[in-house]
Amino acid sequence: MEKSKSAMPNRQRFLDICRFKRPNDVVSYDWFNRYWLETPKEWVKQGAPKEILKPEGFNKYFGFEYIHNLQEIVSEHNRIDVPEAQAGERFSVTPPIMPVYEVKVLREDARHRVETTYGGAVVEVLKENPGMPKYLERPVKDWATWREYKKRLDPYTPERWPKDWFGYVAKTNAEDNPTLLMIEGFFGILREWMGLEPLLYAFYDDPKLVEDMMDQMLYMMQGILWRCTKDLRIDFIRFWEDMAYKAGPLLSPAMVKKYMVPRYKIVTDFLHQKGIDIIHLDSDGNIDELIPLWLDCDINFLWPLEVAAGMDVVALRKKYGKRLILSSGIDKRVFLKGKDAVKAEVMAKVPFLIKDGGYFPGLDHAIPPDCPLENFKYYINLLREIGGQAKLSF
Repeated sequence: MEKSKSAMPNRQRFLDICRFKRPNDVVSYDWFNRYWLETPKEWVKQGAPKEILKPEGFNKYFGFEYIHNLQEIVSEHNRIDVPEAQAGERFSVTPPIMPVYEVKVLREDARHRVETTYGGAVVEVLKENPGMPKYLERPVKDWATWREYKKRLDPYTPERWPKDWFGYVAKTNAEDNPTLLMIEGFFGILREWMGLEPLLYAFYDDPKLVEDMMDQMLYMMQGILWRCTKDLRIDFIRFWEDMAYKAGPLLSPAMVKKYMVPRYKIVTDFLHQKGIDIIHLDSDGNIDELIPLWLDCDINFLWPLEVAAGMDVVALRKKYGKRLILSSGIDKRVFLKGKDAVKAEVMAKVPFLIKDGGYFPGLDHAIPPDCPLENFKYYINLLREIGGQAKLSF
């Protein structure tokens, strides 16, 4: 890639790739290269500088471009009011509630800790790896617990917003970074509140409860979107759903169409009125059956496209063409097999996917701690070589 491409303003470059205006451009963004909290710790042991232990150092070391992520306004992860989550000191999944619950350690032994979370759940975590907890209790169980929980889901609660709103707006709008607003969704967040099995039963046993939860999330989204789009330069938004597993969706396409599609459309119609046409959705698992429904709602940007779940990023491009913006889809398992396997995986996908634009390379979900540092550095430089950029010296 000639220097002029690399030197192009970051935000405009991102938008142009999304809109298929920059063929053969390779750019890796921090948001599409998420990683386990343990990964940089392991890589420091393998010779990486300690600076990678902080996100800004990690991104700089690997040459990732930055997406301004308005996650602190509404998010299930790393809220601005829960600094322990950002520091990686404890496990924390925080649904978009305000105020959050108090964290209390209920009991612990040498290896485990049972605690309440900011989101109101009770979990058991492995101290050395708190990222995958065992849920013991969920905050929403029935109408009574939902009515209490619902009080924390007001988009207009003053504490939800930065105190110096207009200073925050001025700083954000002045940055040469694409701005992502995360607004949750209509399934993944309900699953966090109730647990998967109770939620799935509720669709049949008490659908009015499910709809009331969805409608509250819609109300949240509308309030947040109204204020953010009025003042902030928002480039794209993200739904978080995580509503599939290896064999397919956790909810039938028919039920997605009945319960979720009408609510998606309310949101996406509003976004289109505001000129926002890049609408991202995060779901693990095999989502093949859901993609047509999402496209009908103008949701057109997918991540992480897990290979182990049967997602084939090349096949998606061939099937949907420029209707879909794609990100990630590189099989993380090949990094355990050596550099030749990494090269084969990358070369089978990236050159084809970038030829028209609309693709951001990345592993198919968070970079795991067993991914060898040397193989990941090789991968980064291979991407840079494909894009005509100078290799990093590391």
